[in-house]
Amino acid sequence: MIESQRHSYHLVDPSPWPISGSLGALATTVGGVMYMHSFQGGATLLSLGLIFILYTMFVWWRDVLRESTLEGHHTKVVQLGLRYGFILFIVSEVMLFFAFFWAFFHSSLAPTVEIGGIWPPKGIGVLDPWEIPFLNTLILLSSGAAVTWAHHAILAGKEKRAVYALVATVLLALVFTGFQGMEYYQAPFTISDSIYGSTFFLATGFHGFHVIIGTLFLIICGIRQYLGHLTKEHHVGFEAAAWYWHFVDVVWLFLFVSIYWWGGI
Repeated sequence: MIESQRHSYHLVDPSPWPISGSLGALATTVGGVMYMHSFQGGATLLSLGLIFILYTMFVWWRDVLRESTLEGHHTKVVQLGLRYGFILFIVSEVMLFFAFFWAFFHSSLAPTVEIGGIWPPKGIGVLDPWEIPFLNTLILLSSGAAVTWAHHAILAGKEKRAVYALVATVLLALVFTGFQGMEYYQAPFTISDSIYGSTFFLATGFHGFHVIIGTLFLIICGIRQYLGHLTKEHHVGFEAAAWYWHFVDVVWLFLFVSIYWWGGI
């Protein structure tokens, strides 16, 4: 006889996805190194590893959605734990970008003789911060306002309005990504052009990667909202996406002020 659960915590069932994700990450890492060093089969192993990771992400999150939406395992206590966990994840992301900013300011505040003792280094033509970067700032801030609109719509029980707000957020995110790609294509320097190129493309590139991940996150939330998964009482997945998107917004503001504007003076 199976006893009824006497607590509000979710004890997850055994799952194959952690080990499959680990194997996918191993294959991706080894394949990436082989590919970069021109070993035969490196590209194939890298591709298989990425496919394996993407498949694991899909089926694992599918199971999480079933547990929360259909099986009702995400009680108030579980939701609180998920919020705490996601906050800690964002803190770890803050530390990641802190390292990038540290590298930038370490190089720019005391430029070495190898780069001419000045910042920006000799021979580097910097981008005008008041062209595409400033436009992208306005676009990203507008997307942050749109995702807040979506949150308020969910809390008010206005499902269609929340879907419209999420569609607007995703469209603005795609426009931002398109402009960022155009800026990279037109940039007068590359990642190999001294420490300036390295820090610029590393910081803005990782931010762009986070924008793409956040966009996918918001697309999934939009689909779930359309299907009626999110309610005013239970929308932790959307809250996580909104927090992540606001984090992306704040990081971009720091990038614009420090790297684009101050770093190009």
